[in-house]
Amino acid sequence: MEPSLKEPANKKQRKAVALISGGLDSMLAVRVIQEQGIHVEGINFFTGFCVEGHTHAVRKKHKDKQKRNNALWVAEQLGVKLHIVDVVEEYKDILLNPVHGYGKNVNPCLDCKTFMVKKAVEWIKENNFDFIITGEVVGQRPMSQRKETMPIVAKDSGSDDLLVRPLSAQQLPPTLPEREGWLDREKLYDFSGRTRKPQMALAEQYGFKDYAQPAGGCCMLTDENYAVKLQDMWANRASRAYELDDIIMLKMGRHFRLAPHLKIIIGREEGENNFMQGYKNQFVSIFPTSHPGALCLVDGEFKSDEELQQALRLVARYSQGKNAIEVTLNTRQIDGTEQAYSVTPMKESEINKEWTV
Repeated sequence: MEPSLKEPANKKQRKAVALISGGLDSMLAVRVIQEQGIHVEGINFFTGFCVEGHTHAVRKKHKDKQKRNNALWVAEQLGVKLHIVDVVEEYKDILLNPVHGYGKNVNPCLDCKTFMVKKAVEWIKENNFDFIITGEVVGQRPMSQRKETMPIVAKDSGSDDLLVRPLSAQQLPPTLPEREGWLDREKLYDFSGRTRKPQMALAEQYGFKDYAQPAGGCCMLTDENYAVKLQDMWANRASRAYELDDIIMLKMGRHFRLAPHLKIIIGREEGENNFMQGYKNQFVSIFPTSHPGALCLVDGEFKSDEELQQALRLVARYSQGKNAIEVTLNTRQIDGTEQAYSVTPMKESEINKEWTV
């Protein structure tokens, strides 16, 4: 069959980069565009706040479920190259000073999406790609995916009409790739709203049997418990500045704020205890020696013997000696020196509810 004038034999293959989170929507968006003969590569931005980056990898909870980086796994299923870009430092300003504010918790979703698309614009210019695709669906997210806010992302990121949302394209004005004939608009979709049934049906059509929880997101900033811990950290420090280790530790263990200058973190299970061992040279630590129990890291300093005793008795409470008359624990300083103490484990009724973060 001879090539038509509309489809010349030497037609340039267009290239798109896709923001791949590891969820179902971005997975489908890539496949929809691949079906139109576009070369697609993926990009994943590492902010430090993705739950599967640490919590899911460390904890034994749901241990029967395979542990994996979903963005890498999705890229493998789709046969695309994935570029992982560290934006931890740049992202700090987005989190601390969001132009459009926070969502329900401490999630700056609109600023976050704009930032990531802006980084993708820089990437396509540097790598000679033609346009950007995302898995966004009109009306799915209350902050960044409303019909009135989606144009803000395109405008403020500088992507303008090079940003294609394949799953909702027919709900939105035609983009340059559609107008230029690189994409057939009729083969794009008109999904909208919070229901995931159309996506799940499309996944079945493509033969995708295994994918990340359809309605979930991996950002810890949308999690209420994590948001409380982050706000507590900010409220009890001289500034809201943070480092990667700070935000990792907020995902670990039980947190008890004994005083503005003192918080203790007690491991909840073996996986967390093992992970927290790696921070023993950065924090004073407490651990039971007479009974099996959790490791505790001390964020701050003890300014009185009463504070030290509270911490020791709390750690004893979360050991297998919680019903014993006495539990022996060691404190370990950052320089490695240790000191032993024997205490009566704290009773549940003695735990001040205001301590729990």
